Amino acid sequence: MGTITRSFANNITTSGVLLPASLTNNSIANVTAYNASVSTGGMVLLSTQTASNSASLSFTSSINSTYKEYQFWFIDIVGRTQRVNLEFNLSTDGGSNYNVTKTTTFFATYINEAGNDTALSYQSAYDLAQGTGNQNLAFNITNTGNGSASGLMSLFNPASTTYVKHFISTASQKWITSDFTEFYEGGDYVAGYGNTTSAINAVRFQMSSGNMDGTILMYGIV
Repeated sequence: MGTITRSFANNITTSGVLLPASLTNNSIANVTAYNASVSTGGMVLLSTQTASNSASLSFTSSINSTYKEYQFWFIDIVGRTQRVNLEFNLSTDGGSNYNVTKTTTFFATYINEAGNDTALSYQSAYDLAQGTGNQNLAFNITNTGNGSASGLMSLFNPASTTYVKHFISTASQKWITSDFTEFYEGGDYVAGYGNTTSAINAVRFQMSSGNMDGTILMYGIV
């Protein structure tokens, strides 16, 4: 039996049915869609929002019990104000209020462009202890020298009415010193929970001051 024949045979059940994993663009030429009964898994894009000198980006629909995890990918976020932070908050009332009580932890790594100043440190100024304010995801983002911040925040089981709402975030940003003379790469790592058993149904992103530019994608994770 030839290699191609063996490979094809391995994707057929004993009853002669092709396995869903065998149905890809590599196995069948010019595939553009699958039958609804074929599970593709992975990430489902639910919403794309782009800020252009915008005060905030809010996701107020499609956050429900459909998925156990929602991911927010923020891409090239930059403030119209120099050295500001990307922040977010949660809502239980569809976005009328963003004030969920949160407890969080935040640590950061950084290195300057010269490679002679590095650190790994806990950032107590950016955590919350049963606070209702915005949670920082990336700080001191520069809006000069092509600076921006990009990263990912995951929100777990937001529709639960039994458990608190956990979230984690990882961000990479180009930031600038307070005297505006030196650029750094910063890696920011946040974990926390919204201390509520009410369902979370809206999420808002904004800068700590001023307006913002950039794109945020919301995915449901199958």
